[in-house]
This record gives sequence, structure tokens and C-alpha cells, in this order.
Amino acid sequence: MRPRRRRPGGDIPLSRLSPADLFAEALSGMIQRPGRSVLTLLGTVLGVGAFVAVLGLTSSAAGQIGKRFSMLENTTVTVVDVGKPPPAQQGEPRAALDFPDDADSRVGRLNGALAAGVYWPAPLTDPRISNSPVPGTNPGSGLNLYAASPGLFDAMQPTLQAGTLFNAFHASRNLRVAVLGSTAADRLGINRLDAAPAVFVNGVGFTVIGIVSDTQRLPETLLGIMVPSTTAHTLWGNPLTGDKGQARMLIRTRTGAAPLIASQAPTTLRPEDPAKFGVIAPPDPHGLRDGVSGDLTGLFLLLAAICLVIGAVGIANTTLVAVLERTGEIGLRRSLGARPRHIATQFLTESTVLGTLGGLVGTAIGVGVVVGVALVRDWSAVLQPWTVLPAPLAGSLVGLVAGLYPSLRAAWVEPAEALRR
Repeated sequence: MRPRRRRPGGDIPLSRLSPADLFAEALSGMIQRPGRSVLTLLGTVLGVGAFVAVLGLTSSAAGQIGKRFSMLENTTVTVVDVGKPPPAQQGEPRAALDFPDDADSRVGRLNGALAAGVYWPAPLTDPRISNSPVPGTNPGSGLNLYAASPGLFDAMQPTLQAGTLFNAFHASRNLRVAVLGSTAADRLGINRLDAAPAVFVNGVGFTVIGIVSDTQRLPETLLGIMVPSTTAHTLWGNPLTGDKGQARMLIRTRTGAAPLIASQAPTTLRPEDPAKFGVIAPPDPHGLRDGVSGDLTGLFLLLAAICLVIGAVGIANTTLVAVLERTGEIGLRRSLGARPRHIATQFLTESTVLGTLGGLVGTAIGVGVVVGVALVRDWSAVLQPWTVLPAPLAGSLVGLVAGLYPSLRAAWVEPAEALRR
């Protein structure tokens, strides 16, 4: 306390508390009880650290989602057979398939096209799919059944778990072979191919020659059974009309070639009537990325806010206990000339410094978590400046708000009563 100016009409100088003295007093108060101060910091550290880590990880994960979908968007074209029979026949098999027999090779010769294949859902209503020819067994209920040309696998870029994929040889001879998605294989109890297992569709057997564990495109095929398109055409006829039964072609292109292939594919398939085909652009990744980011951010920011509230309660509780423990000290300071605002400012500074330290430590931990996860997952760490820079200030604000009530309570302690304790 230093004399500042004399009270009007008296010789007693008014006291003042300089910023240097204020900081020194606050630091001294924290150092006297290091264990309690460290425990008090934990709530703010967790809250601010969670805030920084959540926003950083969400941005990094969203960046990976956007990157992957952007790659698929730039290299995928889907052509749909939109030729329709008369309205009275909607939902029934077509009179003829609009895709030519050599559709895969036609589109594959286009400059920029890497692979192409035709596929459609088998035109069967509630087929009985089983791993046994015994009637009444139907463990494959709900599985999808697809007719696929050999070129579809090159366009899908599947990961083969076991066996092999059917090719032009199988298709040209109408062989009854099948490739299963991993989920369909698990459902049917087929995990090994050394015994030449078979699946039965309405009593017709297909030898399983391969199991696909993952795929870059058409992930719905993992829950399905794929058979050669020629075999499916012979057994069940042409695909149905309507959105769920249309025949489609999946085209994998070089990066940047998708718009050109999309414009050329219908004419290449049917020069005399390209209007029989429509081109569907792949789904926009931005909506999915923004949705994922919003969901994750909203959930984890709520958890971060809870941690900050816990930190604020901890700081308030510690500061209030300090006020009660230091009542004698407060009375001595008041008797020596300290004003109520000096006492309030001292305790408020202590709580704010605690919150600031917690914010700095929490920010450092949050940044470390984001960078560490990015290194482990081989991601590009994304940390927005508006996320990292204000984070320590959030800790300061928490400490400031938490210290208001204890500081005001300390300010109005009566000196005489405090000295008697």
C-alpha cells in the first residue's frame, strides 16, 4: 500500500494498490497453497483443452471427409438407363436393355475413362437366398442381389478378402458364379472358399468364387450378392423400370475427366438415341462434411462447456474458501487503510490469474492432442486461429466471473469483526 493523496481535511493519506503490487499479492496467494491452486486449475484446463481439441479434431476430420469425397466426385460418373416403356407397364421388366452388350468396352475407350461396368438389381420380388438347397431356409433374407458386368469391379475398386472376381470368361459362358460382399458372406456363414461353397437364389445354385471386404464405390454391394449380368439376364430377364430397378453404369475416370465423360457417355452408348440415358452427378460432399462437423462440434462443445462450468465452480469455491481462511488478513489490511475495492480487486485478480493459467495450459494440451491425433491418423492438422487464440481468454473470463461473488464478499468484511477472529 502506498500513499497516494491526503484525505481532505485530514492528515491520513489515502491508500492505493498499484498493478505491480496487485499482481504480486495475487501470485503470493496462489503460491502459498500450490496444491489447491493446481487442483483448481484442472476444471479450466479440461474445459479449454476440450474446446480447442474438439474444434481442431472436428475441422481435421471434416477436411479428410471433404478430401475423400472430392476425390470420388472428380473421378466418378453414373449413367442411368431412363428409357421407359408405356405407362401401363411401369414397374415391369423392360422389353430390352438399353445398354449395349459391349457397353463396358465402348465407354472404356473414351479418353479419360479408366473403367466402366453395368449393374442392376435383379428383378425378383422377395427372393429366397440361402446357403443350402433345403427348402424353408432363408438366412439371406434382406440381402441385395445384383447383376453386374465384369467391368464393374474395375470401376468399383474393391478390396478382395478371399477368392477371385468373375470376368469376361464367366460372363460369356453364362456361368452361375457369385461374388459376395463381406456383410452378406457373414450373414450366410461363408468365410472360406476352399470347399467351393454355394448360395441358392430361389433354388438356383451359384458357386461363390470371391468375397469383397471393402470397396471405393458402391458400398451397398457389401450387403449384396453379385452375379454375371449375362447369367442374370438369362435367368430373370431385363431389369425393372423405376428408380429402384433401373440399370446403371458406373464409370471411373481420371481426375478432372468426369465432366467430359459425362457429356460423351450417352452418345457413345446409343449414338442413335442418347436420350435413353441420363447422367447423375455424384453426391456433393459439402453437405455431408458440414453435417458431420456440425454434429460433432455441437456434441463436444457441450461437453467442453460443462467442463468450463465445473472449472468456474471450482475457482469460485476455492476463492470463497480463501476468503474465509484469510478473514484475519483482510481485517488487518482494512485496519491499515486498504479500501473495499482493493480487497475485492486482489481476490478477483487471483481468480482471474488462475483462470488464465488454466486457459493457457488447456490450450497447449488441446493443440497437442490435435497434432498427435493427426500424426497417428496421417491427417492434415487443421487449427483455426479463431479457435486457438481466444482460448486463453476464455479461461480468463471463467476465472473473472467465478471470482466476482467471493471478491465482493471479501470486500465487505468488517475490519473489527475480522480482527476478532
